[in-house]
Amino acid sequence: MIHSTTGLIHVFFAVVAMVAGGLVIALPKRGLMHRRIGYVYVISMLLTNSSAFLIYHLFGRFGPFHALAIFSTITIAGGFVPALFRKKVKNWLHWHYYFMNWSVVGLYAAFWAELTTRTLPMGRFWMLVLIATAITTGLGSFFIRKHAKRLTGA
Repeated sequence: MIHSTTGLIHVFFAVVAMVAGGLVIALPKRGLMHRRIGYVYVISMLLTNSSAFLIYHLFGRFGPFHALAIFSTITIAGGFVPALFRKKVKNWLHWHYYFMNWSVVGLYAAFWAELTTRTLPMGRFWMLVLIATAITTGLGSFFIRKHAKRLTGA
C-alpha cells in the first residue's frame, strides 16, 4: 500500500532501478548501452534512497530502512566513483563490479522484503524480512562470485 505521493515517487524510482539494474547485469558489459543504463540505475537509486528519508510511517522516526538507504548510497558511490575516475583508480573494475552488483542485490533484497511484509501476515514481519534478505543475498553472492573472474579478469 502506498501511503503518500512521496511513497509513490519512492516506488516509481525503485521500479525503474530494478529494471535498469536487471538490464545492466543481464546485458553485455562495457560500451555505450551499459553506461547509459548504468546512469539510469544510479540516478534512480539515488532518488529512491533520497525519497526513503521522507517516509516515516512504519516506525515514526529514523528506522532500520533509513540506515539501509545510507548503506545503499555508499554501495552506489563505491561502484560509480571508481568507474567515473577509472584512469585514476587502481583496480577500478574490481570495485565497480563488486559494489554495483551488491547494490543491485540489495535493491532486490529490499523488494522481496517489502513484498513479503505487505502480502503476508504482519506478525512475522522481521522473520519474513530476514528470510527474504538471506535468500536474495545468498543467490546474489553465488552469481557475483561465479561471474567475477570472467567479468573483472581477476
